[in-house]
Amino acid sequence: MTRVAAVDCGTNSIRLLVADVDPATGQLVDLDRRMTIVRLGQGVDRTGRLAPEALERTFAACREYAAAIKEHGAERLRFVATSASRDASNRDDFVRGVLDILGVEPEVITGDQEAAFSFTGATKELTARPDLERPFLVVDIGGGSTEFVVGDEDVLAARSVDVGCVRMTERHLVHDGVVSDPPTEAEIAAMRADIEGALDLAERTVPLREARTLVGLAGSVTTVSAIAQNLPAYDSAAIHHSRVSLDTVREITDRLLRSTHAERAAIGAMHPGRVDVIAAGALVLLTIMERTGAREVVVSEHDILDGIAIHTALGS
Repeated sequence: MTRVAAVDCGTNSIRLLVADVDPATGQLVDLDRRMTIVRLGQGVDRTGRLAPEALERTFAACREYAAAIKEHGAERLRFVATSASRDASNRDDFVRGVLDILGVEPEVITGDQEAAFSFTGATKELTARPDLERPFLVVDIGGGSTEFVVGDEDVLAARSVDVGCVRMTERHLVHDGVVSDPPTEAEIAAMRADIEGALDLAERTVPLREARTLVGLAGSVTTVSAIAQNLPAYDSAAIHHSRVSLDTVREITDRLLRSTHAERAAIGAMHPGRVDVIAAGALVLLTIMERTGAREVVVSEHDILDGIAIHTALGS
């Protein structure tokens, strides 16, 4: 077993996994898994720059993670940065800050690399399941982008498109710094049109409708599962490999789009950092399911973070 630390820094959250990994099988034993909402992508879609306050929130989380990595004695550390830091004109400030705190440069990976890591993390445990047909379509709905990966044992096709829960919220639901509460029908229609356009782009290279099992990743999907199960608090064990039907996703999405900030915040399993962006994230999931004809989504707590850890142990 190789002890590794993996950090996934996205548009909305930054996450740490310290784990012992068997490079031969990809089996992981978690030692520390945590997530912090930092909203690194705050305003990037509008300004093209990482905001100073967003950088400081991210660096504060990195300092906490550095202490945890040292405590567990990880042999290798890999820091992967995704959508927001790809888009920002001042990403060098971000790179320098991470290097100073953690001693490694963040790898600002491409959408295709992001997709490959997500696929490995999400499907490693599922390939032996006789009840799940292949190929898999892995959908990772992030803050700034969504990754689509079709594959069996390995990736067959992948595409990253610029729709995510934060980007859709900021683009369509924020006016003069205030989030619509709840969104108007026109705003919902504009979001859906944006998502449909992104799916058109994805389908140019990824055969979305040929997949037999839809696997959904990241906070928007796991939160929808928690709501579907009426969980009083977020419960990873109950969420991991749960299945949510299309009808249930449609009902939850409709409810979230018509609820106020206070009503969403009162949901027991809702992370405070997702209150304003969960409706957009649920709409992305619903639109994907309707486009692909998926009758259900298999929800995975294992995603790009686990994929990064596995690849780090393998040295790949």
